[in-house]
Amino acid sequence: MTPVEAERPRALLAGASRRWVRLLPWAVAFVLCVVLLPTTIVVLTADYGLNGGVASALAVAQSAPLLLAVVRPLHAWYVVFAADVAGALALLGVDFEQRLLWPFPPMELVGYVALCLALGLRERRRTLVLVWLATAGANVGLGFVAPHGSGAKELLFTILGGVALLLGGVLRERSEVQRRLVEQETISEAERGRRTLLEERARIARELHDVVAHHMSVITVQADTAEYRLAALPPDVREEFTSIAATARESLGEMRRLLGVLRNEEAHGELAPQPGLAQIGQLVEATARTGGPVDFTPCDAEVPEAVGLSAYRIVQEALANVVRHAPGAATHVSLSVSRPADGQGGEQLATGRGGERLTVLVVNDPPPEPPAGPLEVGGTGHGLVGMRERVRLVGGTLDAGPLPDGGFRVAAQLPLTEEDLT
Repeated sequence: MTPVEAERPRALLAGASRRWVRLLPWAVAFVLCVVLLPTTIVVLTADYGLNGGVASALAVAQSAPLLLAVVRPLHAWYVVFAADVAGALALLGVDFEQRLLWPFPPMELVGYVALCLALGLRERRRTLVLVWLATAGANVGLGFVAPHGSGAKELLFTILGGVALLLGGVLRERSEVQRRLVEQETISEAERGRRTLLEERARIARELHDVVAHHMSVITVQADTAEYRLAALPPDVREEFTSIAATARESLGEMRRLLGVLRNEEAHGELAPQPGLAQIGQLVEATARTGGPVDFTPCDAEVPEAVGLSAYRIVQEALANVVRHAPGAATHVSLSVSRPADGQGGEQLATGRGGERLTVLVVNDPPPEPPAGPLEVGGTGHGLVGMRERVRLVGGTLDAGPLPDGGFRVAAQLPLTEEDLT
């Protein structure tokens, strides 16, 4: 947005979502202008006996600025207020019937009330108070020179103008509060999403710590015991194994300190080994006992621990979502190892398991009965956010979404070779 566009005034209700609401102020201003302009001329000349030229000038000054009020209501008020006071003074020079309203005829009241409503929708409280004080001051001051004496009806200009200013101000502040609430909710939702993502990443990092720590411990033990297991090691080789063991122990210490940074008050130490493909069957059986029928196709392939852990957590979260959102639905869980088609990764295929991927598939049918509400159970992560993070961690792909028949499908492909893991 350029500085010129930023300074350009916006029309009343320009931020409304519906087009007819945005056009409403223009339509009202146009109708008032078309109706009040000839009516003012006729009333001032026929009923009050004012000169036709003077009546026409006053009618234009009191009615035409209503179109300007849609964009600049305060500027329009300056013109209309001055014209209304001038009209009241002009009527002092003619002899009109006592029954007629003075100092402000009915058509002037209508236009001024509409103008005050526009002011209330645009200006700040301080400006509205000053406008009402000017209105009341002019009304009371003119009352001292009233040709037929003053009464309560002469104060309609002040009373109705104040009501319109108050109503417009209340509507403006209410709209401002709603706008700020929407902005705050948007910011809060974004912050919640970011916090969820960070918490899930920290959880994954804590779990992977156990996997990596196991490998580092094996390296340390093998390096420390090499001189006892292998006979006649040269001194330089023995020194090399000692250096490897020291480096591994130092790395383990650094990992423990890193884990301490990632833990929070709610994270408790997990002493049990991290699960893998072998534990998915137990998970399926537990779900079948509580959530509904589950068909399971296992896979006995040897996979890296990080991949097995990711597969377990993906199945765990997918089954938890079935229990929450589709209780009683039939669910199909399958694990399989596949290789790329010919021409894809052919060089790696020649070396062994190059290009192999573990496919994790969880598909549930629609629930037998629409659930009254989501059944909240203890979740293990943060739904699709956690799944995507785990898949991204091992360089795989995830496809999750609803099915045409009302079910849901989660499909993940996780690479099995170190070259593919990223």
